[in-house]
Amino acid sequence: MVLLGGLSLLGGAVGAGTAQAAPTDTVTVSGTLRNESQPVTGVVITATTPAGAIAGTATSGPTGAWTLTLPPGSYTIAIDKTTVPEGVEVRKDSVQLKLTAGNNRGVIFSFGPARHSTEISAAEKLTRLGIDGIRFGLIIAITGVGLTLIFGTTGLTNFAHGEMVTLGAIAAWAVNVKLGIQLIPATIIAILVGIAFGILNELAIWRPLRRRRSGLVAQLVVSIGLALLLRYLYLIFFSDRAEPFDDYLVQTEIGSGAFAMSPVNLACIIISVVVLLGVALLMQKTRIGKAMRAVADNRDLAAASGINVDRVILVVWALAGGLAALGGVLFALSELGSRVQWEMGFKLLLLMFAGVTLGGLGSVYGALIGCLIVGFVVQVSTYWVSPDLKYVSGLLILIIILTIRPQGILGTKARIG
Repeated sequence: MVLLGGLSLLGGAVGAGTAQAAPTDTVTVSGTLRNESQPVTGVVITATTPAGAIAGTATSGPTGAWTLTLPPGSYTIAIDKTTVPEGVEVRKDSVQLKLTAGNNRGVIFSFGPARHSTEISAAEKLTRLGIDGIRFGLIIAITGVGLTLIFGTTGLTNFAHGEMVTLGAIAAWAVNVKLGIQLIPATIIAILVGIAFGILNELAIWRPLRRRRSGLVAQLVVSIGLALLLRYLYLIFFSDRAEPFDDYLVQTEIGSGAFAMSPVNLACIIISVVVLLGVALLMQKTRIGKAMRAVADNRDLAAASGINVDRVILVVWALAGGLAALGGVLFALSELGSRVQWEMGFKLLLLMFAGVTLGGLGSVYGALIGCLIVGFVVQVSTYWVSPDLKYVSGLLILIIILTIRPQGILGTKARIG
C-alpha cells in the first residue's frame, strides 16, 4: 500500500493540530495514510529539524488525512511507529524534505508487506515465453500458409510476400486512424484489400510471365524487385516511424502468474487458431481446396483432369493476400505494441521462409508445424540470448533440422536425374 500525498492550502493539523490559518511565511506539508484501501487513523506524524528538535506534530484523522504547517527549512517527516494500529505494517516511515516559501509539499508513506511482483521464477518465465512463442508461431503460420500455397501451385518463391503483410497492416491503420473506423471492421477491410492485391498480382504480373514461359529464376528476380519497389513506396507514402492504431494501445492483463496475458494477445491466439482450422477445412472438404492440392501435386495432370489451373492459382493468390493482410494486423497488435512499421513484413519474411522450408515446401500442414516451431524457438531463446538476437535462433534451428532432413518435416524426397 502507498500513502497518497497531496498539496494543501489549509493550515493547522488534522486531529491534534490547530485550525488557525497558516502565516504567509510558512509551508504546508500534507498527506493521507492508507493501508490498501483503508484509512489509517490516529497515527502521529512529527517534523524534526536537523538539530533533533520537534518542529511540529499532526495526527491522521478519520480519512487518514494529516497536515503540518512549518516555516521554511530542512526537516525529517516521520511516522511515530508506536501510534500505528496493530496489524498494520509500515514499509516507509520517514521522508527528508527541504521546504521553501510558497511551495506546499505532499508526503507519501508506504504501508503493507513488501511486494516482489517483479521477481519471476525461471519456470514461470519459460512458461510465459513458451505461450508467447506459440502465439508468434501461429501468426507466422497465417502469413506463411499463403507463401507455401503459392510455391506449391506455381513453383514461385515470392520474396514480395512480406510486403503483402505490410500492406494489410497499413490498410488497417489508414482505415482505423485516417477514417476513424474501429479496428475490427478496419481489419476486415484490410483483408479485402489484401485479397484484391493478391488477385492484381496474379493477373498483372505472374500469369503473363507464366504464359511467356518465364523461368522460375526470372520470376524470383521479379519478386525481389517488386518487394523493393513496394517497400520504398510504403516508406514514401506511409512514414519512416512506427505509427500506432487508435484502438487497443493500452491493455490490462487477464489471468495470473505464468498465464497472464493481454486481451489482445489472447484474441490473436484465438483468431489464428480459428483461421488456420478454416484453411485446413477448406483444403480438405471443399472442391476448390481439393483442386489446390491436385494442382500442387501435378499441375499437368490436374489440367488433364479438367481442373481450371489458372482459376485455382487465382484463388490461391486471393487467399494468400487475405491471410497476409490479416497476419500483418495481428503481427502489429501482438509483437509491435499496436504499431505499424514500413518494413515490418520484411522482418517477418525470413521467419516465414524458415517456417515453410522447415515444414516442407509446398505442404500446408508442414508450413503450420514449421512456423510453430520457429515462433516457439525464437521467443523461448530470449531466456538465454538478447531479444535483439532472437531471430537468429529461428534460422539456426532451420539449418540444424534441414541438415538432418533436407526435405523438411512433412516434405517428400525429390528424385533428380
